[in-house]
Amino acid sequence: MAGMDDGYGRHDHARPGPPRPWRWAVREQGGRLPWRSTLLIAVFVLVGSGFAARGQPDREALDLFARTLLLAGSGLLVLRHRYPVPVVFGAAALTLVYFGGGYPYGPVFAVVAVAVFAAIVHGHRRAAWWALGLLWLGHLLIAHWLYRHLPPAGDDAAPWGQEIPIAAVVAAILAGAELVRVRREQWAQQRAERAAAERRRADEERLRIARELHDVLAHSIAVINVQAGVGLALLDSDPEQARAALTTIKSASKEALGEVRQVLDTLRRAGDAPRTPAPGLDRLPELVDQAAGAGLTVDVAHVGTPVALPPGADLAAFRIVQEALTNVVRHSGSRTARVRITYAPGEVALRIDDDGPATAADAGGSGNGLAGMRERAAALGGTIEAGTRPDGGFRVEAFLPLTPKETP
Repeated sequence: MAGMDDGYGRHDHARPGPPRPWRWAVREQGGRLPWRSTLLIAVFVLVGSGFAARGQPDREALDLFARTLLLAGSGLLVLRHRYPVPVVFGAAALTLVYFGGGYPYGPVFAVVAVAVFAAIVHGHRRAAWWALGLLWLGHLLIAHWLYRHLPPAGDDAAPWGQEIPIAAVVAAILAGAELVRVRREQWAQQRAERAAAERRRADEERLRIARELHDVLAHSIAVINVQAGVGLALLDSDPEQARAALTTIKSASKEALGEVRQVLDTLRRAGDAPRTPAPGLDRLPELVDQAAGAGLTVDVAHVGTPVALPPGADLAAFRIVQEALTNVVRHSGSRTARVRITYAPGEVALRIDDDGPATAADAGGSGNGLAGMRERAAALGGTIEAGTRPDGGFRVEAFLPLTPKETP
């Protein structure tokens, strides 16, 4: 196991990027023009202004110019999602012209309210506040100072008391729009967090599957590689030994195919429990037999009172021992390995030793062994320590808690 590479290559091809900001999402939703709602607003403004005019005989009658202003202001709202800033200023300007013409008060201010609401919801708060502020300033100038020079003739200054309900309406419009904006930001943030969590779960599942397939295949392929070399070397000089090597290859490949099929069946049956239990330390004798078939003698020792491990810890312990023995076969010149399993309160410790030295032979490894073991241990809140011993051998030591730590 000496000289084992601890890299764990990862390639994220075409990973989905972060969600777009909520403003862009709103704009994309506004790709289709809101004709229906704009038509309803236009009808409401025209009809409502007609009824309002009946109760205000002292104001100018609704002529063609007034109706054109009302229709133009309402028509601008069809573009409120695509161009919220021009629309809010245009609606304020048309409303100010309508008011300066001396026409009756009424639903005309609903056009400005909708435009302001849309601008704030789309994130253009400053533009909305400016447009509403300029409209209010124009209203004050017309109602209290310029009324003498504007229709209707003989009009008096508006009472200052009416500014209080107007201010209340303005404040309500701004507060409502801000509330909707904040709520949309919160919903967008929640959607982004859910999307990020889904991507994180997908990445974790992808890595889990990669680890499982790596651990399932690596050990068996290493045994097959060694036995294939033995079989080729002894094919002529010792046919019986070559036959035994081929028998080991057949057994290892059959087991590998069975475990790969189990992993694939689990993927196909999303949400269902696997038909066969995940491997654990109870299958350690099988690993010892397979290692023996590859010419490796494994000495297993237990310290403490063995206890039943949780499924996650049991699988991780089995895979760590399996990967460690696989790397002894691949990378070490030693033909012996020692596995020590220590049971302690709340923890199980694994130690796998070989006496080395490292070999330069390439057994077809992926270079993902140590990183895969570390990820398995880290997922349970445990740790892995691996490195060359002073005498030239190699040691892997794992500490796995029996109660996994909660991850945020």
